[in-house]
Amino acid sequence: MAIIQSFNRFESKYLLTEEQKERFVSAVGEHLVKDKYDKYTICNIYLDTDDFWFIEHSLDKPVYKEKLRIRSYGTANDNSMVFFEIKKKFRKIVYKRRIIIPFSEAADYIESGIRPPSLSGYTENQIFNEIDYLMKKYKPVPKLFLAYDRVAYSDNRFPGFRVTFDKDIRGRWDDLTLRRDENNELLDTGIENYNVMELKCEGAMPLYYVNLLRELGIHQISFSKYGRIYVNSFNKGERKLCYE
Repeated sequence: MAIIQSFNRFESKYLLTEEQKERFVSAVGEHLVKDKYDKYTICNIYLDTDDFWFIEHSLDKPVYKEKLRIRSYGTANDNSMVFFEIKKKFRKIVYKRRIIIPFSEAADYIESGIRPPSLSGYTENQIFNEIDYLMKKYKPVPKLFLAYDRVAYSDNRFPGFRVTFDKDIRGRWDDLTLRRDENNELLDTGIENYNVMELKCEGAMPLYYVNLLRELGIHQISFSKYGRIYVNSFNKGERKLCYE
C-alpha cells in the first residue's frame, strides 16, 4: 500500500560557515538530539516545463508558488519507495502533499502516464489526482537531479521542532535518474565548506531560538537549492540576487 504524508509548517533558512554551525550547535548543547540515521543523503528529481515555468515563477517571489519533485533517501532502484511530492509555499508557510510509491511506478507515470497501481484509499488517490492535475496542466518533465548530505536534529524541549544542516549541494541537468549520485556539479554559494541550516516548526519559532540567532549574529535568508543551481547554471545575471 502506498503511504501518504500531508503536512504544513514554517521553515526558515540560514547560510552558515562551518564555524557558525559549530557555535550554534555548541550553544544549544545537549538539547539538540541527532536523528537516528545521523548523516544521510537526499536525492531529488525536479520536474519543470520546457521554459522552466515553475522555477521562474518561484524566483519572482510570488505570494503562492509550487514545485513538483520526486525524492529518495539515498539512490533508488526499481523497488525503492520514493516520495512523489507537491511542495507549496503560501505566505511563508510550506505545505507538502505527497505519496510514497515504488520508483518504478513513479517512472512509469512520468514517462507513460500510467497511474501507480499501488495507490489505494480515498486520500492517496485524492493527492495523486492533485499531482496528475498539475502534470496534465503544465506537462512538466524531469529537468534537474539535485542531491545533498543532511544531518538532522530535534530539540527535546520543543516537540515538532527540527534543525537540519545540508552540505555539498550538487546537481546535474542530464542522466536524470535517482539511480545514480555521480557526475554532479557542486553548488558554489560563495562560502567555503558552507552549511544550509533550516529551522522547521509547526507554529511560531521558540523564543529561545529567536534570541540565540540574534546573539550569534545569524540572519535568515531566502534560499532555494533548485533556484540557486538554476541561476548559477544559466548565468542569469538579472536573477543573481533572487534565490527563492
